[in-house]
Amino acid sequence: MQSNTRRQPAPPSYTHAGVRAAPTSPIQQLRRSVLSCLLWESEFYESGEQIANRIRQLVSEVVKRHGLAPVANLAIEARETQHLRHAPLMLVREMARHGGPLVSSTLTRVIQRADELAEFLSMYWAEGRTPIAKQVRKGLANAFRKFDAYQLAKYNRDKAITLRDVMFMVHPTPLDDAQAALWAWLANNELKAPDTWEVALSGGADKCETFTRLLLEEKLGYLALLRNLRNMAEAGVDPALVQRAILARKGAQNVLPFRYIAAVRAAPQFASQLNTALLACVQRSPKLPGRTVVLVDVSGSMDMQLSSKSDLRRIDAAAALASVINGDSVRTFVYANNAVEVPTYQGLPGVDQIVREVGGGTDLARGIQAVDKTEYDRLIVITDEQAQTYQTPSPKVPGARCYLINVASARNGVGYGAPWTHLDGFSEHVIRWIAALEGE
Repeated sequence: MQSNTRRQPAPPSYTHAGVRAAPTSPIQQLRRSVLSCLLWESEFYESGEQIANRIRQLVSEVVKRHGLAPVANLAIEARETQHLRHAPLMLVREMARHGGPLVSSTLTRVIQRADELAEFLSMYWAEGRTPIAKQVRKGLANAFRKFDAYQLAKYNRDKAITLRDVMFMVHPTPLDDAQAALWAWLANNELKAPDTWEVALSGGADKCETFTRLLLEEKLGYLALLRNLRNMAEAGVDPALVQRAILARKGAQNVLPFRYIAAVRAAPQFASQLNTALLACVQRSPKLPGRTVVLVDVSGSMDMQLSSKSDLRRIDAAAALASVINGDSVRTFVYANNAVEVPTYQGLPGVDQIVREVGGGTDLARGIQAVDKTEYDRLIVITDEQAQTYQTPSPKVPGARCYLINVASARNGVGYGAPWTHLDGFSEHVIRWIAALEGE
């Protein structure tokens, strides 16, 4: 009797909302898992460990089918474009299980802060200490040479693995005599304490004096600035000095749009300056020509926190993205059980118009039917893809470009298939990607 060797179709998969998920490739699944999550942090539907395990499995599947290159490219995109820190390191750690020259070059590229050297080794040895692979050692050594005295001192913290430990393990070759001398200080524990707000305040320094000095000397990173606005206001720092620092935007290119929402909620007295800083994201972006309709998911699942450690929600990330879209003509709709148009504003006023509508079910089909009554050249949907209907319907507007931006790392979604172009992430770079794609 002849056996049936034909490949049987894979069993259907389902979203967390309980409907059939659209079929996706391992590469697509890996992208949505990586670009829309804060690694190791639990989400509404899944724990951080579950998400991490799914990423591990998907990397293995992608490498078996396509080699290391797609994973390497995703790691670089996640670090350099989407400004994620931990997920790119994990991708390289999983690449290292397979070996190859791309491991070292990718690792060198995604490590952009000195503390990531030790963080990577912690990931590498999470399942027990093993000899460091040659390509990993090479990548860490090349990355080590990027950092100056300030960066090494700032991040040489008293942890299980220190930067001094990393140096002794990978034996980097210094670029010149000055770097060799710097590394000798590190080896002998002679690096001077870095001039940071954490070091100063832990030593008992006055908060107002410390923040004032660091602002005047431009030694406070932009994300640290945004996270300490309330502390500076309570300490009595001159508001004009804080306002100038916000507007200067030194280092702001690596700050995700939703961070401005967190900042203004913590320190509403700086709302005007924070809005101006957020609008700079718009000004840097190419203007989308023609008519753009933005459809934002405001269903109940979008009201969930981005992660267990975050006060921000998926709707905050979605609204921030919608608020930085630069176009000739933009109309904004929100949808849950029904779809309604809201006033279109850029920046924080635009965020406010969207987030006030959150709550209800997720009827994406009805949302698309509503906007189909309008005329547009492109449709941009921002969602967590946990819709109540299987597969995203096709818009009825002839010739329109259709994009779906996913802001959640949920295992499955419904937003795939023609005519949709699928994107993932929190960064305004996804909007720039749309402009670049249409400009080709």
